[in-house]
Amino acid sequence: MSKDASRKAYVLEDQIGHLLRRANQRHTGIFSARMPDELTPTRFAAMARLRERGPLSQNELGRLTAMDVATIKGVVDRLRDRGLVDSSRDSADARRQIISLTEKGATLMDSVMGEARKISRETVEPLDREESRQLLALLRKIS
Repeated sequence: MSKDASRKAYVLEDQIGHLLRRANQRHTGIFSARMPDELTPTRFAAMARLRERGPLSQNELGRLTAMDVATIKGVVDRLRDRGLVDSSRDSADARRQIISLTEKGATLMDSVMGEARKISRETVEPLDREESRQLLALLRKIS
């Protein structure tokens, strides 16, 4: 393959990683503009999962939010510092930390859930309803 042909064979704008990063940047920009400063996307994800499931071990919370051990620990530490979650030792296994929303955290999440749904809709606003449904189905399939 000639040098010119190999350059043409890889077009950045056609690569899934590049497009996913750009879509994520779009979503993150919308999210950051509309959510309170203490809620980053990762903090929101952890709190949304706790709101949905109730108290979880820190490890399970990490798995359910697709965060590695170090990341979820940092997220939980920052949320605890802000009084949004609490942690306690599991009575059955003292090595496990059980994370739960505080009243302040639950109140915050209740107040932002409508906005969170609007942010998701705005992220896919360039798509029609069927395209949006297909995109979500495809992303679920590859994640």
